[in-house]
Amino acid sequence: MQRRKFITNLSKAGIAVAAGPAIATNLSFDASTKASLYFQTGFDQTPLSYNYNALEPMIDALTMEIHYSKHAAAYSTNLKDAVKAENVDPKLSLEEILANISSYSVKMRNNGGGHYNHELFWKSMKPKGEGMPSGKLLVAIEKEFGSFASFKTMFSDVAKNRFGSGWAWLIINDKKKLNVISTPNQDNPLMNVSDIKGFPILCLDVWEHAYYLKYQNKRVDYIENWWKIINWEYIQNRYEKY
Repeated sequence: MQRRKFITNLSKAGIAVAAGPAIATNLSFDASTKASLYFQTGFDQTPLSYNYNALEPMIDALTMEIHYSKHAAAYSTNLKDAVKAENVDPKLSLEEILANISSYSVKMRNNGGGHYNHELFWKSMKPKGEGMPSGKLLVAIEKEFGSFASFKTMFSDVAKNRFGSGWAWLIINDKKKLNVISTPNQDNPLMNVSDIKGFPILCLDVWEHAYYLKYQNKRVDYIENWWKIINWEYIQNRYEKY
């Protein structure tokens, strides 16, 4: 009965439940099922909900413009090229592809991850962020990390210590607990090749192109200022919908 209800919900959400090999069949967590009923990522860029200069002085307008219109746009374009070249069903959500990414090309992995990561990154920020979460998410953070301050320190340290290019994440793991991790390059915890898997609710881009024009090599300053523009309302929504 539960399975029938679940399949019905997937159909209503436009998620394919019976298709070719592009459908992930070995998911180790339910991020591509339940959560993607609410948060499905397509292959096109979503328009920003704020202007390029809206996050200043934390992130400058020129960096935002180049980051969004050049770097992130290229991931979307290359992802669509890979989808076409590899005969992937265009009705699939990106989450489904990432959950079975080992079945695809390196081009799909790099650009699918790059597109997904940036789409979440843009939504994770807004002008004049709330400063810290509230409600169920704050309770969960305090339970898992001891305090919001401890969580902030842990997340910042993970971001600072990511060698080279990559991302820092707050995820819900397969035990439904919060966890802080990082991934290299454009990998993310939705991928079945990730060492630690889970549903991402917050991410931070620590590639140099995300901050170099303003901060040069001062990644630490970039991370510290980023906390001032987090869209906790959106992050809480991701957490509560999971």
